[in-house]
Amino acid sequence: MLFTKMHGLGNAYVIFNQLDEPIANQSLHELSKRVSDVNFGIGSDGIILISPSKVADYQMRIFNEDGSEAKNCGNGLRCVAKFLYDHMYATSRKFTIETLGGIVSVEVDVDQKHKVRTVTVDMGEPKLLKGMIPMLGDPVTVTLNEAHQFGDYSYHITAVSMGNPHAIIFVDDIKQVPLEIVGPLIENSSLFPERVNVGFVQIINSHEIDYRVWERGSGITMACGTGACAAVVAATLNKKVDKHVPITVHLPGGDLTISWDEHGHVWKRGPANYVCHGELDVSMMNTDINPIGRLII
Repeated sequence: MLFTKMHGLGNAYVIFNQLDEPIANQSLHELSKRVSDVNFGIGSDGIILISPSKVADYQMRIFNEDGSEAKNCGNGLRCVAKFLYDHMYATSRKFTIETLGGIVSVEVDVDQKHKVRTVTVDMGEPKLLKGMIPMLGDPVTVTLNEAHQFGDYSYHITAVSMGNPHAIIFVDDIKQVPLEIVGPLIENSSLFPERVNVGFVQIINSHEIDYRVWERGSGITMACGTGACAAVVAATLNKKVDKHVPITVHLPGGDLTISWDEHGHVWKRGPANYVCHGELDVSMMNTDINPIGRLII
C-alpha cells in the first residue's frame, strides 16, 4: 500500500488514497493501531482514508492511534485538502469533504507554483446542548463554566461539540496543568458517554490564547483543530475574547487563526505539510509482527 505522511502543526497522520484504488481488505481499526505505533509502525496520531463520496466532493475517514474512529479532525482536514489540490484531484480552490461529523467546506490558498500554503475550513456551527455533546444531564441545557470533580481535581468546564466533543477548561498558567494525569481522567469520565477531548486554555489577551489538548483516543498531541475552534467558542461564551474577530490560538505545534462569525459558523485557517511518501507492507497486518514501511523522502 502506498501512503503519505502529513502533519498539521505537528498533529501527524498517515494518509491512504482510495480514490484510485481501494485499500486492502482488513480491519481499519487494527491498521491504525499498528501503523501509528512509533516504534514498530510508521508513527502518527492515526490514519486517514480519502475516498469518493456520494454527498460531497470527497470523503475522509479518520482513525485514532487507539483504533477508534473519529467524527472529525481540523488538522486532518487541512492535510486532506492540501493533498487533494496538490495532487490535482481537486481542480477548484473551493470544495467539500464528507466526514462522520458532517460535510465540511474548504478553501485553499496557493503559492506561485500552485501548491497549497494554507487551508481555510468552514467548521460549521458549534453544538452546545448537553444532548449534542453528548454529556450527562438535562439534554437541552448548556454546560457553561460548570464545576465538576475528577478524582482529586476540580475544574470548571465549558462543553462544545465541533463534530466531536470537547471539554474546555480555563486556567491561569497552562504550563502547570498535569495534562498527562487529568487528561485521561476527564476523557474517560462517566459524564461523557462517548468520551471527550480535553482542552486547557490560558487567555493572553482579547484576541490571543494558549491551548493544550489531550485528544480522545490519542493522548497529548501537538495540535487539535476542532479543539482550537471549541476553545475560541468557549472563550467567547465566557466573555474572555472579542466576538466575531480572528483569534490567534497558540498550540505546541504552531498557530491557528479561528473566527466565529456573526452567522454562527466557525472558520479555521492554518498550514499543512508533507513528511514523506512511502510503501507499507500489509502482508504482515494479520500477524503478530508489526508492519514494515519503506519511506521515500
